[in-house]
Amino acid sequence: MELTERPRRLRSCAALRRMVRETRMDKSSLVYPAFVVEGQGRREEISSMPGQYRHSADRLLDLAEALLEAGVDKMMLFGIPARKDACGSEACAEHGVVQQAMRALKARFPKLYLIGDVCMCEYTSHGHCGILKGETVDNDKTLGSLARIAVSQAEAGADMVAPSDMMDGRVGAIRAALDRAGHEGTPILSYAVKYASSFYGPFRDAAESAPAFGDRKTYQMDYHNRREALREARLDIQEGADILMVKPAMAYGDVIAQVKAATDLPVAAYSVSGEYSMVKACARQGFINEAGVMCELAAAAYRAGADIYITYFAPELARAMDEGRIG
Repeated sequence: MELTERPRRLRSCAALRRMVRETRMDKSSLVYPAFVVEGQGRREEISSMPGQYRHSADRLLDLAEALLEAGVDKMMLFGIPARKDACGSEACAEHGVVQQAMRALKARFPKLYLIGDVCMCEYTSHGHCGILKGETVDNDKTLGSLARIAVSQAEAGADMVAPSDMMDGRVGAIRAALDRAGHEGTPILSYAVKYASSFYGPFRDAAESAPAFGDRKTYQMDYHNRREALREARLDIQEGADILMVKPAMAYGDVIAQVKAATDLPVAAYSVSGEYSMVKACARQGFINEAGVMCELAAAAYRAGADIYITYFAPELARAMDEGRIG
């Protein structure tokens, strides 16, 4: 048969397939999310996220060492305080759970890149992401709290801060507060496009942050909307964001691609807890190949346009890259 074009020629062996691969990724783009609790010697498995743990600051050092050995040098920290109140005051405490962990990590591993999640849901007694007015989050009153959290994290050693609250104007408030405090060099990774998603369920278990009433649909985005993502991204750029995030990742490749095409800023994708737990649950039942699906989900996010991939599979993906199974 006379065929001029035979696409299979470029699939004939692994070396050739890797050489012509369109989507490239490496370990430097991986970020591992970690949960920090107060106390000493604590390492508690999260029942809804097999293989993931809540760590006290001292045990977090062991985790960081293992990540660095795997080639993952970036962590995003989420704090779970022993005391919560209506204003989430522990979130910006000088000796708060995340602030203490950051100081300990930086003292042991100065080259470890730390990203602080800036939000209040883990710290408030009601589980919402801001200061309440009745049963509604008061957007503008919340901005001052978020700014104080970001400054406290920068002073504790955060290399970058990442507001995840979805309040209008929070990037601008945080940028101004960081600059006033002498942290003008601290970048903001904005959860610019964060949908109100059912994929967050295991995270709320891990961080003990489920809302005591209602839901977060008045501030997180409606998952039916795509054009709105560009509006949110544009506003955050105007306010001083340095990196834009799309969250979740797996079901939002179209949004990642659209945000990537519309901006010249780096784009991050957060592969969230529900994505991780679904893979784990199916793999435990023997329904899927865990490593294969893990690699395929990561490649899909990068193929859509992600420059940065935040994932609980970070160390496993790093090893897969070393072995040539992905990357």
